[in-house]
Amino acid sequence: MIEIVKKRFGLLGRNISYSFSKGYFTEKFSNENFEGCTYENFDIQEITTLPEIIRDNLELKGLSVTIPYKETVIPFLDKLSKKAKKIGAVNTIKVSKKGKLKGYNTDYFGFKKSLKPLLNKSHQRALILGTGGASKGVAFALDELKISYTFVSREAKENAISYEAINASTFENYQIIINSTPVGTSPNIDAFPLIPYEYFTEKHIAYDLIYNPEETQFLKKAKERGAKTKNGLDMLIFQAEKAWKIWNK
Repeated sequence: MIEIVKKRFGLLGRNISYSFSKGYFTEKFSNENFEGCTYENFDIQEITTLPEIIRDNLELKGLSVTIPYKETVIPFLDKLSKKAKKIGAVNTIKVSKKGKLKGYNTDYFGFKKSLKPLLNKSHQRALILGTGGASKGVAFALDELKISYTFVSREAKENAISYEAINASTFENYQIIINSTPVGTSPNIDAFPLIPYEYFTEKHIAYDLIYNPEETQFLKKAKERGAKTKNGLDMLIFQAEKAWKIWNK
């Protein structure tokens, strides 16, 4: 009897029962005959639990990282890729044979690849709603696409405007509006970022990193005004496949 080498992967986050990753990778392992591979959720209340997870799960080869740990995980890692270091957020961890942890960011790759087909020459500037870990990958991708951007935060600060400051002229100046916050994620599907949706036009792109529900209130309201809309599912698939390559290289 041939012994099947077991490889474990997982998702690190808080309140992640809704997550796409476990279902996606479980289906991938089954469809593509990756025998001995498993993917599970590590739903933890504090990031300080990470060293214990690594110690207790010797077959662990890689982790995805989601809200709220994309930034707070960094001090627990042994090494960062160049891009993850520049971005300042990690959503993929490779575990070496010796149990050393290296952090990567594949969010920026997934976002960039999924946004690119929607762009035309008029899309020069973007508003990024939110300033958390997810927003950092978005900003890095926009830099690579040569699209300038401004962050939007609950309170105006050095590198961000407040939600209250958004008006008609903001929408004239910014053609891409990106929701990088969790506002509107299932089960809170009636929630939406507080921006003046009446100023969206057919010249705008509304992009929501959320994928559950498929159409958030943010996207629905923007679509009603003629905007081109996109949810985060393709981004998620692209970043997951990139993570898979990292874990297996």
